[in-house]
Amino acid sequence: MAEIDSLIPAATLSDGAFQLLQTAIVKGEIPPGTRISEQFLSSTYGISRGPLREAIRRLEGRRLVVRVPHAGVRVVSLSYEELIELYHVREALEGMACRLAAQNMTDEEIERLREVLDTHERHAGLKANQSYYQQEGDLDIHFVIIQGSKNQTLSDMLCADLYHLVRMYRYKFSTTPKRPQQAFAEHHRIIEAIADRDGELAEMLMRRHISASRRNIERRMLEQRDANTSSGGK
Repeated sequence: MAEIDSLIPAATLSDGAFQLLQTAIVKGEIPPGTRISEQFLSSTYGISRGPLREAIRRLEGRRLVVRVPHAGVRVVSLSYEELIELYHVREALEGMACRLAAQNMTDEEIERLREVLDTHERHAGLKANQSYYQQEGDLDIHFVIIQGSKNQTLSDMLCADLYHLVRMYRYKFSTTPKRPQQAFAEHHRIIEAIADRDGELAEMLMRRHISASRRNIERRMLEQRDANTSSGGK
């Protein structure tokens, strides 16, 4: 590994390590609350220590890992209350972004939204109604709509500060039975409202979409808490 590393620019190794670990965290392969062990990650993912440390620093900047006093670095883990607060913020801000997108997106940008949705429709997990994982950036309906709002403050808040943290929990709860195809249908209606330049309807539909996701999380976490309580009482 050291010989290969010596032939590859440090920045390239760091970028690769960062993307690899970010995807693993978002998909839950490295679960919330997990202590980040450089030795474990280095041996598991084949990443040398230098690029690994730089990757961890960048993950901290994206709020995916946090430094805990006397406990080292851990993958972020939101409490129930913090997660529900995050979804209330999303509902308000993404609803606003959707209304602005209906006013400001070009016809070409709206067509691009439809193309992204067509790509999602072919996803095996969605066809089986088991999961609806969206890749980041231009392959993420939410990201494209927020960028289409043409509001830099919203973009900075939703596509930088909160984006990857939100993606982690979106993915975690995207496997609820029947939710994937329901979410896809909601995306379709949102895009049609944007295409019709109906900002009021687009905002309402986006707020309903995120509210439905929040209620799904509330239900899932309540079921998990009840299951843990029952197993603890045996």
